[in-house]
Amino acid sequence: MGCFGALFKKNSEFAPAYAPPTAEVKRDVCEPKQVPASVPKEVEHFEPCGCSDLSSAFARMSAGDADLPAYEEFSEFKDDAVRETIRKTIDSYASKLTEISLYISDHPEESYEEHKACAKLTAFLKDEGFDVETPYKKLDTAFRASYSHGSGRTFAFCSEYDALPGVGHACGHNLIAVSGVAALLGLRAAMKKHDIKGTVELLGTPAEEGGVGKGVLIERGAFKFIDASMMIHPTGLMGGRYGVGGIVPTLAICGLNVDFIGRAAHAGMAPWDGINALDAAHIAYASVSALRQQLHPDVRVHGIITKGGDRPNIVPAHTRMEYYVRAPAAASVKDLTAKLTTLFEAAGKATGCKVQTEVTPMMYELRNNGPLSNHYASVMKDAGHPVLVALDDFTGAGASTDFGNVTYTVPAAHPHFSIPATEGKANHTPEFTERCRSPKAHELTYEFAGGMAVTAARFLTDDEFAKEAKKCWEKDMERVGKP
Repeated sequence: MGCFGALFKKNSEFAPAYAPPTAEVKRDVCEPKQVPASVPKEVEHFEPCGCSDLSSAFARMSAGDADLPAYEEFSEFKDDAVRETIRKTIDSYASKLTEISLYISDHPEESYEEHKACAKLTAFLKDEGFDVETPYKKLDTAFRASYSHGSGRTFAFCSEYDALPGVGHACGHNLIAVSGVAALLGLRAAMKKHDIKGTVELLGTPAEEGGVGKGVLIERGAFKFIDASMMIHPTGLMGGRYGVGGIVPTLAICGLNVDFIGRAAHAGMAPWDGINALDAAHIAYASVSALRQQLHPDVRVHGIITKGGDRPNIVPAHTRMEYYVRAPAAASVKDLTAKLTTLFEAAGKATGCKVQTEVTPMMYELRNNGPLSNHYASVMKDAGHPVLVALDDFTGAGASTDFGNVTYTVPAAHPHFSIPATEGKANHTPEFTERCRSPKAHELTYEFAGGMAVTAARFLTDDEFAKEAKKCWEKDMERVGKP
């Protein structure tokens, strides 16, 4: 049946079978579900990043799929022929896409340096007849590939392809790169064969691992004419299983870099001639620690001193600190960032030091769209891949992603999917780099990418569904408020 064939197997062909609750629940599809979603503390991250081991977030799956909450299907939608076209198309490209993925894995490049990956992807897309623009929005390693069939709405997929320092593609961005291409190919074929009007785009988005590349693209207008967007992300085992998925929120995050500038002096002979920049850092660190007593439990502030001086016998003339601020809402991060800036200024005044504070671009929290998420879960359920939808429960959430910025810009969804991995050796480990090269990891990538293409096809063809997605997004933005 091929790599993508599982999307059309009956649910009973998979074990254990997915069996959603039979009781009907009448509720507003825009309302968030309250389902715990945790990120294990033992997983180390090169931050800020949306990559995470979600195994503990979905540990409840191990109790049986019947324990999963029912997704909220918006309305019945018949798309069997469209699904079949998407399946066959992605299946026919599987070997070529895997070759591209392995090439990207073999040539890891860090944020904004993804020249080989970008060139490989865009060369393939040009050969396949897509309109390709690169560099895009003045970013050398960004690109836009598009196809239009008549006039209608525009749906965009996102690909990532930057690597981590030292461990390469330990977050599976080689898989994310080809997942977007697979969805693009599948949807284009469906648009041609079934006369689906509209435009499909693939945005190549660099620098997710710390560079907030999507935020830069948004600021430069890349999403101005896009109506909705999706991407998928691999993770380790969920509840001890692979081939299952989840759509959960992540936290907003912002970084602060602060430099205290004092005056050097001999610490033994004439310390009174110095202005101690380490004292300023000490006061700042203690002040932030004291502030934590007044913070909500779901807010995180963590920092380090990256430069504390040169020698003990020299009064430090320059010290440097780095902090991350996380919260379930971008507005909260903005407010807390302002408080920290005030504390740093106070530490400078207390010691006579000059203060230089740099605030890095913010990654907004991930706010998955209800209709898009629930329809995607419905599609993947039919394929025997249960997907847990937890739109607005930040319990235990600890990761961040620049796709959160996209969810503040258009209706969007960011499903995760699990691939075979060793327990405790998931995202951001050398072991996961190798796991993201396996045949099974690629097979699952194409199946979950197919679900994106099917969801996008519905968005382009079903006016009521598209309107509901936009309505839910507008309602959510009104509720949280744009910072």
